[in-house]
Amino acid sequence: MKKVVKADNAPKAIGPYSAAIKTGEFVFTSGQLGIDPKTGELVPGGIEAETHQALKNLLEVLKAAGSDLTLVVKTTVFLKDINEFQRMNSIYAEYFQAEPPARSAFQVAALPKN
Repeated sequence: MKKVVKADNAPKAIGPYSAAIKTGEFVFTSGQLGIDPKTGELVPGGIEAETHQALKNLLEVLKAAGSDLTLVVKTTVFLKDINEFQRMNSIYAEYFQAEPPARSAFQVAALPKN
């Protein structure tokens, strides 16, 4: 059985997908951008601000599913510019301090909302 997770405090999906699906004890989340849920626009301030916002958005989706960041087992980070990795990583480390999840990080050609 699957349940669509709706998070009132996270940005709405910008396509035909759900923010998360819960099935049994598992929660599968869609990617989160550094979008302000109130404006629907990327937060100003560059990679650090966008990373904070993306992880806050993820936390809101997990809360709506009855979960939290301590239970995350795998993340994938897509960066427009891999040269911003260290700046993103320093913010990311604030959210996953103890027993961080497995992670992959890639530079990609393009992302939604640029």
